Amino acid sequence: MGKKGKGRPKLGTQHVSDDPTLKILSGLGVHNICSGLPSRTMDANWSVEGLTKLRERVESHGIRLEMVPLPLSSAYITRHEYPEIMLGKSPQRDKAIDDICQMIRNCAKAGIPAVKYNMSILGVVRTPAAKGRGGATLSTFKYEGAKQDPPLTEAGPISAEIYWENITYFLNKVIPVANQEKVRMACHPHDPGMPIGKGWRGVETVLGSVDGLKKFVSIQESPYHGLNFCQGTVSEMLVKPGKEIYDVIRYFGTRGKIFNVHFRNIKGGFLDFQEVMPDEGDVDMIKAARTYKEVGYSGMLMPDHVPKIEGDTGGRQAFAFGYGYIRAVLQMIESES
Repeated sequence: MGKKGKGRPKLGTQHVSDDPTLKILSGLGVHNICSGLPSRTMDANWSVEGLTKLRERVESHGIRLEMVPLPLSSAYITRHEYPEIMLGKSPQRDKAIDDICQMIRNCAKAGIPAVKYNMSILGVVRTPAAKGRGGATLSTFKYEGAKQDPPLTEAGPISAEIYWENITYFLNKVIPVANQEKVRMACHPHDPGMPIGKGWRGVETVLGSVDGLKKFVSIQESPYHGLNFCQGTVSEMLVKPGKEIYDVIRYFGTRGKIFNVHFRNIKGGFLDFQEVMPDEGDVDMIKAARTYKEVGYSGMLMPDHVPKIEGDTGGRQAFAFGYGYIRAVLQMIESES
């Protein structure tokens, strides 16, 4: 993703990819995106022709299609596109993994250089929302006192050992294909991290700690195996994210393991946080952007999980705030070169 000290991060986003939205994004100066999900299953949208049409349509708006999401989302296990992969159900998971491998091959042939995905059972876990600036609704998690009801998910007890076994099985099948096709695979951490040995509803969140992410990237030694580095989620793993996050960026960034960045901020830390606008959280976002540049990262910085503001349908205005904020930060660090 660039040589150390020579990074040039760029403004990006992940959004639906219809023409009206692309036109707005282009007008706002967003010229690099991750598209919406082509399809939940292996169909014509995932063919080489379908993906090529998607890329060309995005490019017609002056936007580069940097990556697409695989149908391995952050949805709860009963709503997941391919639940058998995370549940380790054979032979169904082998057919599902074959589909994923073919999607990767087709992305390569269609000129799409990267994909993002999740290894999720719990989905994104949150507790009742808090109120923020101007009455905005803030996505919130507070572990203490939270009801884990029912006590087990439909997946049943998932120990760290079982989770790692299923993750490793997937990576051992898929990363060699990514290597062959030269397609970067960016995995999102588990959101949020949970107490080790306790987990949440019987599931250990093995990708919910920095040590877990370090283990994850080491399972396959490959320049095409890395992270959709959600700065917000990683901050949620830390007791003092305002002090600790920069060294975490350096660790993964200097090893070339950051393929995309969800550039969002939080108030609080491990097991007790709120998701806020980028200018009002505990992380110094300008310092974080400088750190990405320092480690040679030249991929996208994109808004994510914006607060819900009354009257802001679909969060478009909140996202626009994020685009303007990120662009200004990038202009600042570019001027410092």
